[in-house]
Amino acid sequence: MRIPSLLLPSLLLPGLTAAVGFDCAHITVDNINYDLSPLGGVHEVYHVDKTEDSITNTTYVLNICSILNRAAIRGPLKCGTSKNICGFRETKSLDGSSETEYAFPIVGLDPLGHGTKDPEITRLKKLDSSREGLLIKLSGGEYKEEGGKKKDAGAVIEFQCDPDRTGLEGLKDIQDEEVEEKAKRSAMTMADDKNGNGNGTSDDDLNDNDPNKSLKFVSFGPGDDNSYVLKLDWRTKYACDNYQRDNRENQSGGHWGFFTWLLIILFLCVAAYLIFGSWLNYNRYGARGWDLLPHGDTIRDLPYIFQDWIRSFVNTIQGAGSRGGYSAV
Repeated sequence: MRIPSLLLPSLLLPGLTAAVGFDCAHITVDNINYDLSPLGGVHEVYHVDKTEDSITNTTYVLNICSILNRAAIRGPLKCGTSKNICGFRETKSLDGSSETEYAFPIVGLDPLGHGTKDPEITRLKKLDSSREGLLIKLSGGEYKEEGGKKKDAGAVIEFQCDPDRTGLEGLKDIQDEEVEEKAKRSAMTMADDKNGNGNGTSDDDLNDNDPNKSLKFVSFGPGDDNSYVLKLDWRTKYACDNYQRDNRENQSGGHWGFFTWLLIILFLCVAAYLIFGSWLNYNRYGARGWDLLPHGDTIRDLPYIFQDWIRSFVNTIQGAGSRGGYSAV
């Protein structure tokens, strides 16, 4: 059967995604394995910039392990459901004369699986021997400057080793988006009421500067190659070099340790019983050979006892399925 050409790209999409994408669950760098899949899901951070004339609020929505899907759509703003990181920008003049909204993709594949995220993964120890974690660079986005010129966009996420953090501290689920938006709009309204006179809400109050939050916004702007780069810091135990190995050893030790000790105890009990029983039979009865073993006759008969039990079991099963009545003579 021929496959219609229009359906072919969609059928090949999973394979293309795996080939050119980023697998957060299976990361190997310098023969060290990392699994960042517990950090999957849709998360967001936001940043507010104030000038003399306007205030700009940008929310960055990301899912490092999968596409954003519906999270890439916010009201009239659409970033692209096949993206992994998107930005949603709202700029409002302080005098209330204008308000603009803009959505832009930062990381992800183009529709139908074209393009690439070009993942670049580096251990932080290669950059600084005193630090531990991963530096991951991803691309595939696009940003339009004020003049209308389009530039490539990407993200640089620094996963910092923190044994005491899962990386999900302070992160809100996407279901809390409505509450988050109301809070941010309220903050922008407060700044507007103060008309930018410097006596209103401070930058620290407006921005997402919760010290307990593991995911932090660092910056967004032109990089060295003239493309726009979103920089994030993410503290998590899953970026520690030895976490995978230590976690695997702890799990195996917890399961196999119990059974190992159980087998050892059973073996020692059986051995003590046989040794003590053999010594007793030798000294009391002068036994030799099989007669030395306690209950030696029973041990010798075990194969026959087992055969009889199997035969009885089979006869019982067959008898339960046989038909009653007279049999032919």
